[in-house]
Amino acid sequence: MSELLDRLLDGDHRALARAITKIENRMPGHRELVSSLYDHTGNAEVIGITGSPGAGKSTLVDKVAEHYRSQGLTVGVIAIDPSSPFTGGAVLGDRIRMASNVGDMDVFFRSMSARGSLGGVSIATADAVKALDAFGKDRIIVETVGAGQNEIDIVKTADTVTVLVQPGSGDDVQMLKAGILEIADVFVVNKADLDGADRTVQELQEMLQLRDDDRGRSSTDHHAGHHAESAEAVALQRTEAENGWMPPIVEAVATHGEGVEEYVSALDDHRAHLEATGELDAKARARYAEEIRTLLREDTADLLTEEIAARGGIEELVAGVTAGETDPYEIADSVLDPITDCARQRRDS
Repeated sequence: MSELLDRLLDGDHRALARAITKIENRMPGHRELVSSLYDHTGNAEVIGITGSPGAGKSTLVDKVAEHYRSQGLTVGVIAIDPSSPFTGGAVLGDRIRMASNVGDMDVFFRSMSARGSLGGVSIATADAVKALDAFGKDRIIVETVGAGQNEIDIVKTADTVTVLVQPGSGDDVQMLKAGILEIADVFVVNKADLDGADRTVQELQEMLQLRDDDRGRSSTDHHAGHHAESAEAVALQRTEAENGWMPPIVEAVATHGEGVEEYVSALDDHRAHLEATGELDAKARARYAEEIRTLLREDTADLLTEEIAARGGIEELVAGVTAGETDPYEIADSVLDPITDCARQRRDS
């Protein structure tokens, strides 16, 4: 473990790849590895890029990485792919995304599986970001699956979130209405050379204006039905909006590199805003809180799975219900009560 960490901190890309594999597959020792990374993190700028499939996310990531390299910066890219329902692995695998950066060792690209996480951003993804940060990458870009409303989970991982929109897509407009609008720090209207780009920009401007008008309202009523963690993520973004940040809208043609410089400038402006308002620290605190909650949920689920197995397995418990001997609530109480009692005894001792 120490050797792997030492090699990672020394800039060994193979050690970085091994560390991320260990993290992604939740292999033995991954917790100790991630825990030891924390002292070496906090220096990278983390950028999330989301948007509907086909909007050009991968192309934009490629061009932005190329731009950063021209500035002498090192880049880490995590591209989240849909999970295979059969293997749990990434469906698309290591896609050919980084055509402009082939052979450049200072652009580290890794494709990771969403592993069933609703927003495509699992705890493993956040841990992989830490590995890249500790390694010393200056900029880390997380490209999401692009599956829709649940993309808001990217807020929990990235300092700056970009929402990519393409002209003439009704799906994009619906996605924006569904909540993606609020998580964007920067909008990019990609494929801006296509018909309808001006209309898309206008629609975004109108939506942002409506959002400002709605700012005084409760942050919860607009998101009734979202899970609590997502509401917290959006609330964090709203706090940022209340501190005076208006997401810029950048028009780009990523395939030709047009608009990339303006986009990177918008990212720099947002970073400066976060630092000036203290929002960067607030995001870090919110991120740690979410990590603690997620780890506790995972560990508790593992503990309960172990307890159920010790009681003969879920099928035996179900058999008791079907036989009319008990019901799911009684079973849940019988499994949880000893654990609850133990926790309370240790807390009160």
